[in-house]
This record gives sequence, C-alpha cells and structure tokens, in this order.
Amino acid sequence: MFTGIIEHTGVVKEKRNLKGGLEIDIESELTKTLSVDDSVSINGVCHTVVATNDAVFTVQSVEETLRKTAIGQLEVGNRVNLEDSLTMAKKLDGHVVQGHVDITGTVKSLTDEGTNWLIEVEFPKEFAAYLVPRGSIAIDGISLTVARLEMNSFTVAIIPYTWEHTNLHERKVGDAVNLEFDILGKYVLRAIETGFIKPGN
Repeated sequence: MFTGIIEHTGVVKEKRNLKGGLEIDIESELTKTLSVDDSVSINGVCHTVVATNDAVFTVQSVEETLRKTAIGQLEVGNRVNLEDSLTMAKKLDGHVVQGHVDITGTVKSLTDEGTNWLIEVEFPKEFAAYLVPRGSIAIDGISLTVARLEMNSFTVAIIPYTWEHTNLHERKVGDAVNLEFDILGKYVLRAIETGFIKPGN
C-alpha cells in the first residue's frame, strides 16, 4: 500500500525480456533502503524487489502487468516515479494507493499557467463513474486531485514542486500514463452495482 506522495525518482538502467515479461534495473537513492521482497511503486505500479546492490534494484513485470499498464513502454534512460511502501509510522498525506493500476490514459494537453501546470488526460469513457470533481486520482503513482472532469477526460493542476520532483515535467502529449482510481470510490460503486447499497436510501 502507498500514499501517492513521490519522494524519489529513478532511472531505468537496463531491461531484459523474461518469458513474456520484463526484468528491469532501476538506479535510485531509494535503493539504499530497499531489500529483496520489499514492495515498491514504480510509476504507480506495485512491484517486488528481486535483487539489489548499492545503487540499483531489480524488479520483474509479468505479462498481466504489461497488458494493463505502461510499464512495458519504459526505455533505458527513462525517469520513473518511486515510492516505498507505507508503514504505520508514515503520514498518509496523499490518499490510499494500492499500486494496482486500473487502466492507462493518454496525455491530451499540457498547459503552463505560470504558477502551475494543467495536465489533461484522456481515458475510456466506461470508467467515468470512478471519477468525481475534486476527487482523488493516481497518475503514474502520484496522488492528485481532479480539477475538471469531462465524460472521457479529466484535468489536474500540478504545483511547481510536484512538477520538478516527479517525471511529469518529461511528459509529452500522446504519452501513456498509469491510472489508479480511488479504492474507496470503487468499493462504493461495487456495493451499488451488487445491491448492497441502494441509491436514495
């Protein structure tokens, strides 16, 4: 479990094919605190550390992960957002993020407003029910607030600190991003769909 507050970034140093999956080496300061079997969020996708040394840690992405996320599109030299797993002593400053990506979206526009940046992300409209104005959304593992919402796109406002200390400043129109919707909203919607909660009651 994670918070969506990115404290580290890393750089993809190497990637290797692994029977339909990928094995990825990432260089980061975070490596110093990681051990084999630890969970780590990479661009919002929960992975298990399988090897580590002084500067680089290694994870493996299976076929299911590559189908549902943009991890397979990573190239050597790409910067990634990293978050260590949540502990009982860590503040929940963002929102509850599981690292279980729901879908990928596409960056539709990037607007520099001077004091902040606006990023519009397009997503399949069948997922529209999972978003609400001023609700939470994780983009590449970053906990953000929905500022504007359309049927198949939403916009978030990025403060300068987040822009500079994550990989968002390297994003371009057309890039795929990992999206994880708020788990609390998903539970409520599921309860309504199955009849456990009846709207209006």
